[in-house]
Amino acid sequence: MVGLASDLIEKIRQQYDSSPYPRIPVDISPKNQPNLLYIHNLATPYYLRNQKVIDTKEKLILDAGCGTGYKSLVLAEANPGAKIVGVDISDESIKLARQRLEYHGFDNAEFHVLSIENLEKLGYQFDYINCDEALYLFPDIVVALQAMKAVLKPDGIIRANLHSSIQRSHYFRAQQLFRMMGLMDNNPEELETEIVVETMKALKDNIIIKATTWTPDYEGENGKEKILVNHLLQADKGYTIPDIFGALKSTDLEFISMVNWRNWDLIDLFKEPDNLPAFLGMSLPDIFIEERLHLFELIHPVHRLLDFWCGHPKQAQDFVPVSEWSNSNWRIAKVYLFPQLKTSDFQEDLVACINDIRAFPISKYLSPTEELISIDSAAAVCLIPLLEQPQSVTSLLQHWMQFRPIDPVTLMPRDEEQAFKTLQQFLWRLENLGYVMIEL
Repeated sequence: MVGLASDLIEKIRQQYDSSPYPRIPVDISPKNQPNLLYIHNLATPYYLRNQKVIDTKEKLILDAGCGTGYKSLVLAEANPGAKIVGVDISDESIKLARQRLEYHGFDNAEFHVLSIENLEKLGYQFDYINCDEALYLFPDIVVALQAMKAVLKPDGIIRANLHSSIQRSHYFRAQQLFRMMGLMDNNPEELETEIVVETMKALKDNIIIKATTWTPDYEGENGKEKILVNHLLQADKGYTIPDIFGALKSTDLEFISMVNWRNWDLIDLFKEPDNLPAFLGMSLPDIFIEERLHLFELIHPVHRLLDFWCGHPKQAQDFVPVSEWSNSNWRIAKVYLFPQLKTSDFQEDLVACINDIRAFPISKYLSPTEELISIDSAAAVCLIPLLEQPQSVTSLLQHWMQFRPIDPVTLMPRDEEQAFKTLQQFLWRLENLGYVMIEL
């Protein structure tokens, strides 16, 4: 069995040496991709687990299976002041990763040709480990998780993902088809991808394997890369939510959250969330998170990746959710604007909307949800002080009262207690949507 695993790993290495992935030009920057930066910022999962804000300066971040280094660049941009370490089994990919980070001026980064199983050879303990689009290629995901856990600091966080066996089932059938045709016996190259194109083009459009796994993009300029990471991907496998929780239990790791957790809301799948069928209405509130997520993937398998955060057990700090805070909690709380919103474009548009008395389209700059979110220009005034530094809720209230001292309906001086409640609701909404972080 060891020999078979070694042969498979060698095939994977050869595939990525001959076709390094991802093929994103070195000069492309993720600075204008706030959603991508948001999920790669250590502050996001750290706040979810602890309801505390973390400074990324001098943190040590590992990109496990870094490929050509684009996600390493994203991690560097999203976590100012952090040191980035990338590892991959492909020598060609590592060369490109080094070039990419150097091109963008990040000198606090290093890259190694190394397998994830051998991470301890680095001699580092990491604050954050990003294992993106790699874990599902391992013969045994428990071995890979154990290797990452061994180099994770006690309060560190791992982000990893697996292909969904339910959502991606058509691609697994396609891989089986092309494996039977001998296209995956060795490292697939130009000839093999051409045979895939010819085969798929020859099929009628309504044939299931074509209708579910093929688009004209596969025949275009970047078609070879797309085919290699879908139809001809060596060692590709699918998993379910119970598989994830089983692997975490085997490695004594604790689930923190799905990375795109807002898009895993089971209740949101129903027409009338407040009027569920009797059986579901009674049972759903009491089921564990694993069951809720598994029900979601069975009912609505839209996520290609089962993307999750985890860490050492019993590391979460005790906290009271913002939705349950008392007025006294609110009065001593501190508010932080999410780092990816601190851009010149955001500030200019915010000021313009306030001056023009029009709604501010905040989701234009960061969209943690699929909703289009706009906020009233009067309320948006509260964000101005946050552009410079975190603020207490009390100071934001004073700022807002200075801007709007008069009640627009009664034309009388605004009641401070009522203004305080309004501000609470506004900040709670922004916190729930991911635009601000609030800590006690």
